[in-house]
Amino acid sequence: MSIVFGIDVSSRDSSVCVLQSGATREYKITNDTIGFKTLLIDLKEYAEHPQIILEATGVYSRRITRFLDEYDYDYVLLNPLKAKKEINQGLRRNKTDRNDAYHLALAQDQNQHQPNRKEPDVYHQLQSLSRAYEELTHDIISSKNRLHKYLQLTFPELETIFNNSRGVNYWYLVELFPHCQDVRNLEVSTIAKQIKDFKGYGINRAQKLAIKLKHLADLAYPAVDQDDPERDEVVYYANRLLRLTADRERRSEEMIKLAKTLPNRDLEILMSIPGIAEITDVRILAELGDIRRFSNPNKINAFVGIDPGRYQSGEKDSSLRISKHGNAVARKILYRAIGQIDLAAKTSPCHIADYYERKKQFSQTKGFKKIAIASIHKLLRTIYILIITDQMYDYNVANNNQKDFCRN
Repeated sequence: MSIVFGIDVSSRDSSVCVLQSGATREYKITNDTIGFKTLLIDLKEYAEHPQIILEATGVYSRRITRFLDEYDYDYVLLNPLKAKKEINQGLRRNKTDRNDAYHLALAQDQNQHQPNRKEPDVYHQLQSLSRAYEELTHDIISSKNRLHKYLQLTFPELETIFNNSRGVNYWYLVELFPHCQDVRNLEVSTIAKQIKDFKGYGINRAQKLAIKLKHLADLAYPAVDQDDPERDEVVYYANRLLRLTADRERRSEEMIKLAKTLPNRDLEILMSIPGIAEITDVRILAELGDIRRFSNPNKINAFVGIDPGRYQSGEKDSSLRISKHGNAVARKILYRAIGQIDLAAKTSPCHIADYYERKKQFSQTKGFKKIAIASIHKLLRTIYILIITDQMYDYNVANNNQKDFCRN
């Protein structure tokens, strides 16, 4: 006789539905010590551990899952899209917390999902750092866009000062000279003294940059005066970008340091795959967790959300686009990894880059997103086999043993 606890988690409280032999019992708990103790008393009423299912609701579900981990209760944590699909299969008419808790319990009773495998805390810490890194990246992009907007009013020519990427030195320069008039008022020698301490600069290089800066300032025709508020906004966003970049770098260093403490050589194995940057390898580990908890590579595809959806109606049975039911951050990182592998392929050959380029060559369409997704399938299969067998990547082995390493 199965006993299922369906728990619908909200920000302050949770609805619980206990399903036993078709009969239900429902109540609410607060998401705090008192509420969790009430749930614990109810769970202990049963001789065997009941099945527990809840929806992954971001930060809101973290407290209750930690509570369940501490008291050694297994649970199923459903992705919200998958949970919605399974709940709607029950032809739900009303959307209420109690209704959701019941349908979660019903979904578990019917589908018998396997409980989530517990992972060492280091993986949770890595994922938290990875998510912080992702948020900082979003903030950096947003601040870059706003800085660009205000620079168009004060000193748009400054954006052409460096031919390549804009980084820390560029933002320091913008912070020093946010308006073209700030440059016009100074001699070249004075400007050079202010920028000679930039990373990678000496007095000669600073002198050349100062001359170029002076030329651009003379060309500029600003939309606002030097004492207008827009100049302060330029300084603010340049300073913000410097702080955000430093914060992201610290997160990166913490992640790498933490990943090296894992009780296995998973990071070393991932770094043996040519082309992938170290921070990308670390973030793949952070988002996928312990690879060994998956029974096969297809389970990882489903976890990431690149497994194909399916449509069945009568005699029609067709595959749809990827489900996107899984980890969206992991999908983005893996997509980036394919680009890195392909970019480095000239000097660091990889069978995944060979596959990607071959598919692009014979593709009849202009878009390569489907090819990238197929390449991610191949990358995940490679990662899985390497980690399960505790092997380093070998290009010759990958090419000569396609059956094991890179099935289509």
